[in-house]
Amino acid sequence: MLPVHFIPDKSPLTGSDAVAALIVSEDGRYLLQLRDDKPGIWYPGHWSCFGGAVNDGERPLDALRRELEEELEFAGAECNEFTRFDFDLQRINGRKLYRIYYEVPVRSAALSRFVLHEGRDMRLFSLAEIFDRANLTPYDSFALWLHASRGRIR
Repeated sequence: MLPVHFIPDKSPLTGSDAVAALIVSEDGRYLLQLRDDKPGIWYPGHWSCFGGAVNDGERPLDALRRELEEELEFAGAECNEFTRFDFDLQRINGRKLYRIYYEVPVRSAALSRFVLHEGRDMRLFSLAEIFDRANLTPYDSFALWLHASRGRIR
């Protein structure tokens, strides 16, 4: 079933440079966030990586650490840059944007202390569960697949 606001919403969308965390548990599962299903946000009601916008003058890594603190009360994360996607939205009344993904390994003890402050839910997913979901943001889906397949890519 499609999220309520995914297709019919006509609210303006603003894009910005962004960062996202590929939060990986000790057993290899990924922590994802279920985005709120509300008007005016990209991919409402979809599962996605934690992260968000990079503010003017802010370094991407600092933005990621800020977002993890705001969204999960997760401070002091080990963050390793993994990949970057560039989006050219100039032809649809936009601009060029980037989304940088960081691998963030997390121990079980730290996961148990996370407090969700943004989104409707959070959950650990195995790879099979992730790719069996229809409502996963496509850019995060590709980043997760790249991360899972990184040993195969030459």
